[in-house]
Amino acid sequence: MSSIEAIEVTVTAPIASFRNPLYQGIQVGLPCPPPSTVGGMLAATMGDWDSVPENTRFAMTFTAEGSGVDLETYHPAAAKAASRNATIKDRHFLTHITLTAWLLQDLDMWERAIRTPVWPMRLGRSQDLATARTRRIRLTPQGTGTQGHALIPHATTPDPTIRDNGEQMQLPTAITIDRARTAWGTYRYSLNGSPAQITADYVTPDGQAVILLPSTHPSTALAAA
Repeated sequence: MSSIEAIEVTVTAPIASFRNPLYQGIQVGLPCPPPSTVGGMLAATMGDWDSVPENTRFAMTFTAEGSGVDLETYHPAAAKAASRNATIKDRHFLTHITLTAWLLQDLDMWERAIRTPVWPMRLGRSQDLATARTRRIRLTPQGTGTQGHALIPHATTPDPTIRDNGEQMQLPTAITIDRARTAWGTYRYSLNGSPAQITADYVTPDGQAVILLPSTHPSTALAAA
């Protein structure tokens, strides 16, 4: 089967933190960034969401070499002034992270945007700066690949002989510009990397399963409302 050309984006950062939005009033960290976070980072390289094609989709893997907990000042959003008092809470963070994303459309556009981003590259919180590099890669369509550290839709069929298919998580897929609506999705992610062989949209030369996630464009959240 003939291969297709894609862009492989490798993002690295010394520290990153991804708050689980399902928990209110406490800071619970996620083991990987939600699709909406990665989509927002890509949109920032273009300058805004208006410059991003609505049908843009990507696949991703994520690893972190370590984790920890520190303290940060938390400013709750509340209608009553007395409830908006700043307080100190634990913050979960990840260290020496590597995010790999694959884009299959508008390759020249994304290559330019990532090499010379309009806004600084950030992954997670605004102060967590990241760096990125790109390369062209050939992917084989419709094959079987290793799940590894990929974030995949929960419905993706794993190898039934492998028990560790990762943690099931409810994550934001897309968020409207005014943040009034969120499109949620159910995903799986293995912190230690799953050896499961899964049916993939594409496979890299080294056998990594590449499974495209739903569009993270804000229009997706509007359509889901």
